[in-house]
Amino acid sequence: MSTFKKAILLFIALSLCCWCEAAPEKLSISNGIISVTLNTGDATLSVTDKRTGQIWRQKSLTRGKVVKSQKVANGIEMTWHQLGLDMDVQIKLRLDGDNPEFTLALSAEGNLKWSLGFPHPFVTEPGTYLVVPMNEGISYPVEDESIETRWLVAYGGHGICMAFWGVTDGQRGHMAIIERSDDVAIRIQRIDGKLCVAPQWQPQKGRFGYTRRLRYVFFDKGGHVAICKRYRSYAIKAGLLKTLQQKRKENPNVDLVIGAVNVWCWERDSLAIVREMKSLGIDQILWSNRRRPEVIKTMNEMDGILTSRYDIYQDLMDPEIVKQQLRGLHPDWTQAGWPKDIMLDGNGNWRKGWRVKGKDGKMYPCGVLCDKQTLKYARQRVPDELKTHPYRCRFIDTTTASPWRECYHPDHPMTRSDSRHWKMELLRFMSEEMKLVTGSEMGHDAAVPYVHYFEGMLSLGPYRVPNAGRNMIKAWDEVPERVAKFQVGHKYRLPLWELVYHDCVVAQWYWGDYNNKLPALWDKRDLFNILYGTPPMFMFNNQIWKKNKARFVKSYKKICPVARAVGYAEMTDHRFLTANRNVQQTTFANGITITVNFGDELYRLPDGKKIEPMGYHVSGM
Repeated sequence: MSTFKKAILLFIALSLCCWCEAAPEKLSISNGIISVTLNTGDATLSVTDKRTGQIWRQKSLTRGKVVKSQKVANGIEMTWHQLGLDMDVQIKLRLDGDNPEFTLALSAEGNLKWSLGFPHPFVTEPGTYLVVPMNEGISYPVEDESIETRWLVAYGGHGICMAFWGVTDGQRGHMAIIERSDDVAIRIQRIDGKLCVAPQWQPQKGRFGYTRRLRYVFFDKGGHVAICKRYRSYAIKAGLLKTLQQKRKENPNVDLVIGAVNVWCWERDSLAIVREMKSLGIDQILWSNRRRPEVIKTMNEMDGILTSRYDIYQDLMDPEIVKQQLRGLHPDWTQAGWPKDIMLDGNGNWRKGWRVKGKDGKMYPCGVLCDKQTLKYARQRVPDELKTHPYRCRFIDTTTASPWRECYHPDHPMTRSDSRHWKMELLRFMSEEMKLVTGSEMGHDAAVPYVHYFEGMLSLGPYRVPNAGRNMIKAWDEVPERVAKFQVGHKYRLPLWELVYHDCVVAQWYWGDYNNKLPALWDKRDLFNILYGTPPMFMFNNQIWKKNKARFVKSYKKICPVARAVGYAEMTDHRFLTANRNVQQTTFANGITITVNFGDELYRLPDGKKIEPMGYHVSGM
């Protein structure tokens, strides 16, 4: 054989060897319900549900490679090297007994330069929709091109408020539970034109930090309700679920918030307004504005009135800006904290918060008080005030709306986990030590054991009117498209929060997005309150009150008896009774069923009961 031929044969043999070594291996494990297969070529997973034959497949969107992999007892282990991170991540996959579930644990040593995008997203199929706990909850049909891709942090009220996401066709589906959500976001993106979700693990102060954990659960039936009920089971195990009944035993005033309309009104003669409201049949009121001691005492003597005030432990302003540019100082800013207690970022700069317009027309940012320092200011402020101002309730702005933040101040450094801890300590102080009915903004389930209501949970953050937190009392006659389509869009919205926590925390609208904010949508907001068993929110001055008095009374009398009747009950079911989602039904653990017709055609229940367009029916009360 010639030297040339020998060389050719050797080249072919070496090529075959290299090809064999490079050929991706597939490792499979299974239990009685699901089988899971790892493709070692790109670290994608495929999951077969043996009950239905459904196969869920991932697609690689992150460049990297599997350095090594092996099967172990009840699981698979591998090392994943993501290009650009210069880091090997150890992955442990474990089946959870004979349940249709498996867990992923990710660990690594060293610095994490930016987000780690692993595991890969599961590809979605036509006809399915994402289940996303953005505030109250929303569904995104995966083929809907009008939906923007986005990132949502899992550690604050302007992201996802519960640590999961899901996909379903209305029956079959899967979900992922983030078992520690302090340093992770979810990324909603598209694969082949269809929406999908994957986690983005973020650094903990520049390092990989603690082991990251994700649990996948697969369903053969039940859709978004089954997803929520599985998460409720997780919440119970995690110690997050504490019911309003339990909270009422610790503080009887909790009963005053059940079915009460939340009223924001800054008129001086508040007693006259409250008395007139009660004379018209508005019996239960959460009065959310601070008043003089004698007014608070008088309101406390009235049946059904819960006296409250606004408070905040985040914002404080540079004294030089106050002196040079501001016309006044917010009475609840913790000015004594500047500069020693402000939060610093990784570059040593103070973190920017709420922006205020100066005398020159420019916007000036507040600094952010470090969460580790907030409790001392609350201890200085609240007990002394309560000696003279006997409030029964307190609304703490921003605490659950703002994200958990890292602080790099040398005197009070924090991880996001520390930030969460101190935010919850602030709320625990208010509700447990001060014995106040406690609310906070937007909402997050880390606070469920410590609060009684959330202002803003019903309002989906990205779909409120522009600048909803400013000039709140201004009514909008024109309805922005995104508000009509998503904020009160019954084809998109889901009561995910209610399905998990209805009997634990009262959900309300945002104070720049209340029932009477957009008069053209007032009726529809009322219907959502009725369907979800949640109370309304009104904001008005004397002029608005006098003009719309009868309409306020109508809202109250429609909504609040229902909200009161189901206030302590778990929401056990939510159904679409028509394919177009126009008719929806909720069921509660105390036997009450609510059916709402958002459509423009008459709907007839099986028992013959007619529900008019934009009407509702309640049974079991």
